[in-house]
Amino acid sequence: MNILEAVILGIVQGFTEFLPISSSGHLVVARQVFGIEEQTLSFEIILHLGSLIAVIAVFWKDILALIKKPFQNLTYMLILATIPAVIVGLFFKQQIEALFEGGIFLAICFIMTGLLLVYSDKIKNNKKYDKDIRVPDALVIGCMQAIAIAPGISRSGSTITAGLHQGLSRETAARFSFLLSIPTILGASVLIIGDLESSEGGLGLVSAGALPMLFGFLAAMFSGYLSIRFMLDLIKKYKLRYFSYYIFALAGFILADIFVLRMFF
Repeated sequence: MNILEAVILGIVQGFTEFLPISSSGHLVVARQVFGIEEQTLSFEIILHLGSLIAVIAVFWKDILALIKKPFQNLTYMLILATIPAVIVGLFFKQQIEALFEGGIFLAICFIMTGLLLVYSDKIKNNKKYDKDIRVPDALVIGCMQAIAIAPGISRSGSTITAGLHQGLSRETAARFSFLLSIPTILGASVLIIGDLESSEGGLGLVSAGALPMLFGFLAAMFSGYLSIRFMLDLIKKYKLRYFSYYIFALAGFILADIFVLRMFF
């Protein structure tokens, strides 16, 4: 993998991790369209860490408040909402990885994400804040996050929509979703590290190259930071549905390529 490919994947990871358009789905599309070879396990960890730094940079005050006062409702709800994704990641990992191989399934998941975004903008006047989040709310959001492990289903889009559906204010739903990404990204990294340790000779650790990994990390970090800031402003304006137009077009492109063009998938 060269530096340009690493930067492309880093930008895709950073922007799409927090914009409601699915990072995993876009990484699949980017690799297919640009002819980028499958990224190494160590490079996946680097991209995840870049995204993680972006979240910490934006929400460091909230994170510090949780550290200073860990025994509060928001902490409990974040832990509870993390559990469904942990269960799916641990017990259905191989089945999930198989999903990344099918273009048709990817297009269907993109369409599902688009429909979620259209629905999210129809939900208005919610009044729940951090202290009002309850167990059913956290479980619904957590289950949607677990579903979003599938490529093409946006994690941020599905969890924000779930939060809005449960009555969370738009700001609270977005903030909860982004804070929830911290244990999710850490958990994904742990799973990848487990795969890395079991890989033959640990070759995945060095095969990506130091410079591509550095530039991929920086690209993921800066693009992730920008996308979070952009989303926090956009969600207040009821404009998430605009992303659905792009998602539907992307799904149409994938299906057209599968059945007609046959260039990438």
